[in-house]
Amino acid sequence: MSTSDAFFTVVLNTVAKELSDLPDPEQATRIVFKLLLAAVLGGLLGFERETSGKAAGLRTHMLVAMGSAMFLTIAQLLGISAQDSSRVMQGVIAGIGFLGAGAILKPAKESEEDVKGLTTAAGIWFTAAIGVAVGAGEESAAILCTILALIVLMVGPWITKDRPPKK
Repeated sequence: MSTSDAFFTVVLNTVAKELSDLPDPEQATRIVFKLLLAAVLGGLLGFERETSGKAAGLRTHMLVAMGSAMFLTIAQLLGISAQDSSRVMQGVIAGIGFLGAGAILKPAKESEEDVKGLTTAAGIWFTAAIGVAVGAGEESAAILCTILALIVLMVGPWITKDRPPKK
């Protein structure tokens, strides 16, 4: 065996060992299912926001839900306790808060009280909560929360459309 063959054998064996964290197809299927479900649920909320002309749309909501689900899934794969998983959730919640803060805009003029992006920020935050639920294995709760959020986003504007703005 030549030196280059030995080198590539070592490289391939090392890569194989690094990818051995999924010991069986069941675990791989579980991860793929969680990520796909999070993407679909986040995508539903994102699609509604995008069709409403909002800045944070389909891709943003899908990535937020998938990322949140993945953080909890990683924690589970590492064997972290439920108490330690709550710390992961706290980190996700705080991190998404920064993302949501970037979606909120306040006009520069002091006299204007029109703040924009609060619903978008709340939607991103809620999408992260849905992703966390999926990642924690609470898929039914995540589906129910998505349905309820869609109802709020679709019915809310309809309820308030004929009301005059507050002064």
